Amino acid sequence: MACGTRRRWRAGRRPSLRTSRTTCIRSTGTSSSELERLSNLVGKPSENHPLHNSGLLSLDPVQDKTPLYSQLLQAYKWSNKLQYHAGLASGLLNHQSLKRSANQMGVSAKRRPKAQPTTLVLPPQYVDDVISRIDRMFPEMSIHLSRPNGTSAMLLVTLGKVLKVIVVMRSLFIDRTIVKGYHENVHTEDGKLDIWSKSNYQVFQKVTDHATTALLHYQLPQMPDVVVRSFMTWLRSYIKLFQAPCQRCGKFLQDGLPPTWRDFRTLEAFHDTCRQ
Repeated sequence: MACGTRRRWRAGRRPSLRTSRTTCIRSTGTSSSELERLSNLVGKPSENHPLHNSGLLSLDPVQDKTPLYSQLLQAYKWSNKLQYHAGLASGLLNHQSLKRSANQMGVSAKRRPKAQPTTLVLPPQYVDDVISRIDRMFPEMSIHLSRPNGTSAMLLVTLGKVLKVIVVMRSLFIDRTIVKGYHENVHTEDGKLDIWSKSNYQVFQKVTDHATTALLHYQLPQMPDVVVRSFMTWLRSYIKLFQAPCQRCGKFLQDGLPPTWRDFRTLEAFHDTCRQ
């Protein structure tokens, strides 16, 4: 009975082992096929543009969602082209500089004319006429022009009873602005305009910073009179500095300050934190 039982157990066990081995081989073959298919989807980093460890970004199979490598490669190509063209331009400029120097070797230094920036030098009478026309454009704004240091003009702009602005000009180009309160002193002890002392009030310090930003915005060297007129138009919008609410939050005060920023295009009032 024992031998018969053993034979029956062995006879019943062998098909089960054979089936398990067959299933395992098929599963291994399927996994190998899947691995080979996935390996074909993995891209290879470009050998023409070695980007060190950044080349590993190209191994990401989902390029549509995270195209970091393609963008980085494009920026790398653009940088190389820019460096190449900059080198060519530098060589041409150096060659022309040497050529001009060689041609001027025989010219006397006394007879050599000095290059003058013709676009920056304007007759004082023309500057006076432009300022006078701007003064007539805005009845609530008075402009007093003086020349304490020669031909350079200095303007004292009084905007209603709100503020005063000291404008330092080089010909018809504005170099510096200082904004102070209407009741603040704008002169030094010797009676000259004080172009260095800032306002004692934080609100006018903020407006001074915004006016400096406006000078960088309004830039048109070919038409300096338009620049001055545009800047004065922007400055005139502060006539309601303490009356206009913020166009973003609708409040008159924020952190104890009124809206000190004026949009360069629409001239609308904004708080310094609301304009962004």
